[in-house]
Amino acid sequence: MSVECIKAAIRSIPDFPKPGILFKDITPVLSDENLLEMAVDVMSEPYKNNKPTKIVGLESRGFIFGVALACKLGVGFVPIRKKGKLPYKTYEASYQLEYGSASMEIHQDALTENDKVVIVDDLLATGGTMAAAIELVNKLKAKILGLEFLIELEALNGRRKIKGYNLNSIVIY
Repeated sequence: MSVECIKAAIRSIPDFPKPGILFKDITPVLSDENLLEMAVDVMSEPYKNNKPTKIVGLESRGFIFGVALACKLGVGFVPIRKKGKLPYKTYEASYQLEYGSASMEIHQDALTENDKVVIVDDLLATGGTMAAAIELVNKLKAKILGLEFLIELEALNGRRKIKGYNLNSIVIY
């Protein structure tokens, strides 16, 4: 089994969630234990000799891969959530979407300057969401070891917004 099997399992859904969007549906990967395990194994590979202290996952599909990666590496998990979803004191960062803007938050005590983190999300498109996540992690002074994605939409040039970090994508379209 290879990474090509993961790519083959991802469905393209036209006009979801709105006309003109070609949505990449990862649920077939999630429902297949072998593909899910392979994805997490590939994400964990760069950190075998430089282990993070925390995995940071972005709401919502970044939680799925982030928690699995945290378990695989034997470290804790920190969520970055949409504004208003975390119960304690937070820091906030805003970012642009194709159809407006949004904000996300992290708990103020979620990370320290001694933490080494990997930030995980399912998809890299324009890079705005990950740039906001990086801003939040940097605000807490944690060191970012890398950025992990299941999918990268290369034509949208998201890497441009998040230069200077080790970035790995399993499937590139």
